[in-house]
Amino acid sequence: MPNMSLTKNEMPLQAADIRNKNFLEVSLGYTKEQAIDEAKRCLNCKHKPCIGGCPVQIDIPAFIEEMAEGNFEAAYEVITRSSSLPAVCGRVCPQESQCEQKCVRGIKGEPVAIGRLERFAADYHNANSMEKAVKPTPNGHKAAVIGSGPSGLACAGDLAKKGYAVTVFEALHLAGGVLVYGIPEFRLPKAIVQKEINTLKELGVKIDTNVIVGKTLSIEELKEEYGFEAVFIGSGAGLPRFMNIPGENLKGVYSANEFLTRVNLMKANHADSTTPIQKGKKVTVVGGGNVAMDAARCAKRLGAEVTIIYRRTEKELPARLEEVEHAKEEGIEFLFLTNPLEIKGDTNGWVTALRCQEMTLSTPDESGRAKPIPLDGSEFDKETDCVIMSIGTSPNPLIKSSTKGLETQRWGGIIAEETTGLTSLEGVYAGGDAVTGAATVILAMGAGKTAAAAMDQYIMGKGKL
Repeated sequence: MPNMSLTKNEMPLQAADIRNKNFLEVSLGYTKEQAIDEAKRCLNCKHKPCIGGCPVQIDIPAFIEEMAEGNFEAAYEVITRSSSLPAVCGRVCPQESQCEQKCVRGIKGEPVAIGRLERFAADYHNANSMEKAVKPTPNGHKAAVIGSGPSGLACAGDLAKKGYAVTVFEALHLAGGVLVYGIPEFRLPKAIVQKEINTLKELGVKIDTNVIVGKTLSIEELKEEYGFEAVFIGSGAGLPRFMNIPGENLKGVYSANEFLTRVNLMKANHADSTTPIQKGKKVTVVGGGNVAMDAARCAKRLGAEVTIIYRRTEKELPARLEEVEHAKEEGIEFLFLTNPLEIKGDTNGWVTALRCQEMTLSTPDESGRAKPIPLDGSEFDKETDCVIMSIGTSPNPLIKSSTKGLETQRWGGIIAEETTGLTSLEGVYAGGDAVTGAATVILAMGAGKTAAAAMDQYIMGKGKL
C-alpha cells in the first residue's frame, strides 16, 4: 500500500552536542523499515521526471520499486548500471536541487528521499554482499585516466565495464581525489570511498599513485610510449583562490583546501600526526559554500569557536541547506553581509584579528543576483587567531602548462565539447572540475561518463575524432 505521507522519514543523526566533538559520521542511515516505508512514498510516475534530474541517469523509479519490496540487492544492481559510486553519491549529492527537485511528491509536500534510499541500498550491499564485481572480458584496448576524483573514477568504471584496460594516474599517495582530501570523515567516511574504489579494481581498473602527469609523465608519453589510445583528464580544481588583501601571508591563514587536506588526508587532528595543524581558539571561515561548511565544522571538532562570514545574506548561501542546518546545530556562528578587508597580526607574524566591513545588497541585476555594496563607516575588527579562506578554487595549471596544443579558458578551465568531453587534442578528453571549475561530485561523474562513451566510440572507430 502506498505511503501518502507528505513528509520524508527523518534521517537518524548523532546528537549535535556529541557529534561536534568527534569525526564520526553525522548521519546514521535509515533502518530497513524506514527505507521500505520511504520507498513506498514513490508514485512510480509514468514520465519519471526524477531521472531527468540525475546527471548520471539512474533509473530511480526502478530502484525505489525494488526497495519498496525489500529487494535491496536488486535495488543496488539497478543503481550500479549507471553509477560507479552509489555509496558516495547517496551521501554528498545535492539531491534537493537535482532528482528530488523533479519529484512529483514535492509539489504538495516533501519529495521522496531519493539520496537516503540510494545510500541505504549501497550500504546494505557493502555490508551483506561477499561477491566481488565480475571483471569483463578484455577488448584488447587501453585507456588512461588522469585523476582519481569523481570524474576520473566514473570514466574509469564505465570504460572497464566495456572491457578496456584502464589505468588511473593519481598525483597523491591515496586514490579518491576530493572524496578523500576535501570531504570530511563525518560527511563521507573514507572506508566508504575505499570500498567503491576496490570495486573498480575488481573490474580491472589499475590505479597508479604518486604520478604527477605534467611532471612525472606527459600526455604525449602516455599515448606514444605507453600505448594508451585515449586519455581522460579529470585532474579537478585544486588551486585555491585568495582575496589578495593585506595579511594573507600571516601565520594562521589557510586556504580551505590546505586545511581540509591536512585534516582529512594527513590526519592532522591526531596527536601523533606528522603533519600538524594550528588548532585555533577562535577560527574565522570566509565563504558560504559546502567547502566553507566543511572547514568550519572540522575546526569546531578541533575545539575552536568558529564563525563563518559571508558577504551576502543567508538566503544567498550556496551551501546545501542540510549542511548549513548541521553547522548551526553544532554551534557555529554566522556573520552575514560582512566582507574582510585586512588580516591583522602580531609582531611574530601570527593572526590576531580580521578587519571587516558591513555590506548591503544592491537591487538585483538582469540575472536576478544582487551585488554586495560596502557600507561607509561600518568597519570593525573581529578577534581571531586563524582565518580559513574558502572563496573558490581553479583548475590545476600543471597539465595546461605542460601540454602543447591543449586549449584552455582564460581562467584555466580546459576547453572541452559538452556532449563528448573532447579537447583540442585528438584522443584527449576532459571533464569535471578541470573543465567547469569547482562543482558537484555528481556533475563531475556525469562528465566522466559522457567522456567514457565518446572515448569508446573514438577507439572503436564508431564516431568522430
